[in-house]
Amino acid sequence: MPFTDRRDAGRRLGARLVRWRGSDVVVLGLPRGGVPVAAEVARALGAPLDVLLVRKLGLPFQPELALGAIGEGGLRLVNPVLLGRFGISEAELAAVEAAERSELDRRAARFRSGRTRTPLAGRTAIVVDDGVATGSTARVAVSAARAAGAAWVVVAVPVGARQAVEALREDADDVVCLECPAAFTAVGQWYEDFTQTPDEEVARLLAGETGEPDPVTGDEELTVFVGAVPLGGRLTVPERAAGIVVFAHGSGSGRYSPRARTAAERLHRAGIATLLVDLLTPSEESDRARVFAVELLASRLVEVTRWVRARTGLPVGYFGTGTGAAAALLAATDYRVEVAAVVARGGRPDLAAKRLGWVRTPTMLIAGAFDTGVLELHRKARAQLRGEAHLAVVPGATHLFEEPGALEEAATLATDWFRRHLTPVTVDGG
Repeated sequence: MPFTDRRDAGRRLGARLVRWRGSDVVVLGLPRGGVPVAAEVARALGAPLDVLLVRKLGLPFQPELALGAIGEGGLRLVNPVLLGRFGISEAELAAVEAAERSELDRRAARFRSGRTRTPLAGRTAIVVDDGVATGSTARVAVSAARAAGAAWVVVAVPVGARQAVEALREDADDVVCLECPAAFTAVGQWYEDFTQTPDEEVARLLAGETGEPDPVTGDEELTVFVGAVPLGGRLTVPERAAGIVVFAHGSGSGRYSPRARTAAERLHRAGIATLLVDLLTPSEESDRARVFAVELLASRLVEVTRWVRARTGLPVGYFGTGTGAAAALLAATDYRVEVAAVVARGGRPDLAAKRLGWVRTPTMLIAGAFDTGVLELHRKARAQLRGEAHLAVVPGATHLFEEPGALEEAATLATDWFRRHLTPVTVDGG
């Protein structure tokens, strides 16, 4: 993956476009994902930033496949070959267009907040998106820029399908694309972080608030894409966080679990960030085979770890529960990630038995004294671990730690473990 996120892509794209610095240029981002890229390009060129509002006309039963696109000022581009191939009627196309026109109008009102469009007459327009797959949206954008009077139109993207990029050269005066991989399937595969850009960020950037927000403070609901799979999460990062703990949930649990929130809040008070992420989509959670597919959960946890490490720059720990405990232990052995500490509270560490002997990450196993079956599983797992390991037993606790004070005790044990292994050690006296 060549780009960390859209801002990284924009900085690198801006460096390629420096020959336009000092000329009469307007940078036009294609909402929403193209705007963070365009903001960095505009900053690099010292040029004004605006949006060029166009909307893809998607196939009714497969919206990601573009039949064409529309733009401001009544512009419309449709691929007649695809219309014929899929048997799309004029009525079906009109229904899609009506919906997209409505969204286009909504975005114009939302993003510009009453501001007028930046004049393009006689100027160079650099149209920026986060990538090009089919090129239909970018083609409409070129037409829209020309209709607004632009004297020269450039399309600039970090990554694109080679055929689409070449086709764009017939429409634009120049096309700049940093990466044209032969094996191209989707724009998102070339970003470590391809989280959807919210309307609020687009409006903020267009209002001139182009300074990069602090990536390691705040509290937000987000989506982490693992390939094409969207995983819901909640990222909370206190000021001056020492590290971040990714929660790997098991069956019957998720980022809204009260037990997870109790542990997360204790970590926040200790200055440790958390990412509570659902490793299964809502449609997958009812599939028991998926719930116990710990290799699948572990592979997704690895990709989430790479994303959060790039996003925050913080050392990472895992907090695993249920089948997520096994997933955390498996993921900790993956060469692509560096994990500073693991805590498994209850759960099924035995499901990772074939690789427990590979775990070198400092690991704490927490079990309830009265949860005899799970306690025995943890004892056996502890014997197989080869790195630093500790088995903590919470007195009087059963499987869900529902007894008064039990959950808080488990959270304290986990917090102390993470503070020990995520917080840099300071040595006095040089």
